[in-house]
Amino acid sequence: MDLFRKDFPLLHAQKELIYLDSAATTQKPASVIDAISRFYQEQYGTVHRGVYDLSIEATRLYSEVREKVKRFIGAKSTEEIIFTRGTTAGINLIARSLARGFLQKGDEILLSVAEHHSNLLPWQMIAEEMGVILKFIPITDEGALDMEALTHLLNGNVKVVSLPHIFNVLGTINPIKEIASLAHKMGALLVVDGAQGAPHLPLNVQDLDADFYLFSGHKLYGPTGVGVLFGKYSLLERMPPIEGGGDMISQVTLKHSTYAAPPLRFEAGTPMIAEVIGLGAAIDYLEAICMEKIAAWENTLLQHALAHFQNIQGIKILGTALPKSGIVSFTIDKVHPLDLATLLNCKGVAIRSGHLCSQPTMQRFGITSCARISFALYNTLSDIDQFFKKLNITLSLLS
Repeated sequence: MDLFRKDFPLLHAQKELIYLDSAATTQKPASVIDAISRFYQEQYGTVHRGVYDLSIEATRLYSEVREKVKRFIGAKSTEEIIFTRGTTAGINLIARSLARGFLQKGDEILLSVAEHHSNLLPWQMIAEEMGVILKFIPITDEGALDMEALTHLLNGNVKVVSLPHIFNVLGTINPIKEIASLAHKMGALLVVDGAQGAPHLPLNVQDLDADFYLFSGHKLYGPTGVGVLFGKYSLLERMPPIEGGGDMISQVTLKHSTYAAPPLRFEAGTPMIAEVIGLGAAIDYLEAICMEKIAAWENTLLQHALAHFQNIQGIKILGTALPKSGIVSFTIDKVHPLDLATLLNCKGVAIRSGHLCSQPTMQRFGITSCARISFALYNTLSDIDQFFKKLNITLSLLS
């Protein structure tokens, strides 16, 4: 959408830049930058602690964002919205809290073989510490979750299924609502890594029936260092905190302490106030455009790119299953992804290369690295045309 590129100061200033790495992190609209700057310059105060005007205003602004997130993801209550440092921190919180209050040695946790490291390492750590068993759902050659295998793996020993809404390498959109139904029938909880889902798809966590859903602010056109953990309140109120400190308490004595109700129970210490306010501005920006329109535009970009890729010799796209989001990871015969990304950078094109924080996915496809382009609402058809023009020039240099 040419109309929206001007809203992003970096892209407006660097008019020749073709930015195709939004799955890693998105650029920020001026409204987000302005909201953070205005808070520090005109409104700054701590939250939940002071009775003076600045603190009261900061608390109001901070609390309003919880309401915005609730609306944006379709949660029942603001009490189900926990602010975290990001998706990684949120998954670690869930894993450690469930380990303290829900899981026992011998319980099983289902993941896929194509997880981002953030949805693998926290569960590996818990497995090593307490003896729970990790099992992995295979994916097809086309990059789809093997639903038949998932059904066979689900049994009474499975206590948690933790999967991405969208695979960060393959771009496949997983059938979360169906998976939730299957998991719940077997008494398992469903954790959804929504880092690639929330920025690109209309979202209603009640309709999906996920028990937990997580995403990061910096992938949602907001600042770094902030994210959201949605959890069903009936679960959150039974879960123990994993960090202690200010704001998560009810009463404290030298011998014993009691904890606040969710969400504050899981938000120890002074929170990321400015970052949360920036996240709220990002949600305002996206809602003014409409997530349905954004998803439709990104699909247009995807189809345009896939048509171009058909003309590239030696190309192998990782993940051709439908439905698919605006992510295309690929390899090209006799071309190293790092060389490709480095030379494209010299031509003003920013793409991702490497293992994409998902080494098991690379192992599944028998490679060590790949290249990836990914789209956002500020990308245009011209961006894609220029990318392929410069890609062909680069490939001619590497041949």
